[in-house]
Amino acid sequence: MSISKDQHPIDTGMGERPEPDEILNGIDLSGKTVLVTGGYSGIGLESVRALVKAGAHVHVPARRVAQARNMLDGLIAPTHIDEMDLGDLTSVKKFAEDFLSRHDKLDILIGNAAVMACPLAHTVQGFESQIGINHFGHFTLVNGLMPALKNAGQSDGARVVLLSSVGHRIAGIDFDDMHFKNRPYDKWQSYGQSKTAKALQAVELDRRGKSDNIRSFSVHPGGIFTPLQRHLANEEMVALGWTNDDGSPSEMAAAGFKTPPQGAGTTLFAATSPKLNGMGAVYLNDCNIAEAVAGDSKDHNGVRPWAVDQDLAAQLWDETENQIAAL
Repeated sequence: MSISKDQHPIDTGMGERPEPDEILNGIDLSGKTVLVTGGYSGIGLESVRALVKAGAHVHVPARRVAQARNMLDGLIAPTHIDEMDLGDLTSVKKFAEDFLSRHDKLDILIGNAAVMACPLAHTVQGFESQIGINHFGHFTLVNGLMPALKNAGQSDGARVVLLSSVGHRIAGIDFDDMHFKNRPYDKWQSYGQSKTAKALQAVELDRRGKSDNIRSFSVHPGGIFTPLQRHLANEEMVALGWTNDDGSPSEMAAAGFKTPPQGAGTTLFAATSPKLNGMGAVYLNDCNIAEAVAGDSKDHNGVRPWAVDQDLAAQLWDETENQIAAL
């Protein structure tokens, strides 16, 4: 296993749950162009609020444009909300082309949108939906916007932040059956695989982009109640220890889960902190770089080797390209 030398905690000067104002204190994003997928719900919406407050021009691609404009009314310009469906690579490519026709640079790209533990379904191109949306959709988006990221890299540098999850510890990448064609579908194995894929994408993207001053990170935002849990019945969340029988947060969740603004914290830290200058290809949580731990570790916060291994990252990149090219 080959892992970045930077995959270890650093002195960030802040605690595990800082509010967005603390993270962005002294950071001026005036004139910066930022894109946030899933930026009209949950922690994505909180990320947009904080970035706009810091002066950024934020763009939000949306599958449900009317809902996005309603949620973002008064926060960002309606012209900064355009249609895009991560489950349809044709839609993603069109969005990227349209964006490039109007904007010459992209300083920060945050891949926040995701689905979690949903029933078996497939994207327009036939990929299993969780890895199709969470990984293949974002892979196509990032590569489509690479000219704008490179232009930003030539000035002050660009950053890409992809939201992984502690769920990566559930599963690595099954290169023989990524889309559950020959094995029984398991919604949690699928979710874990997709979040490992997001982390590995950041590793290989950083290797490919750092010569153009594009640095990439993956993050675990923490436990937060958001619409991401929409596919889970309360009975299942009770079994997981997240809620009580009446649907209220469990004692464990009340003590351990973050608020949505706090949940946006690690994303904002990865996207803007000067503490990460010169770094990349690392997985973060609690506004810090996570410790690399063994695959069988019981550590909730550490990152497993299969999510940050450079050889696996290169293999996944090639396999993703091959599958898209074969469409």
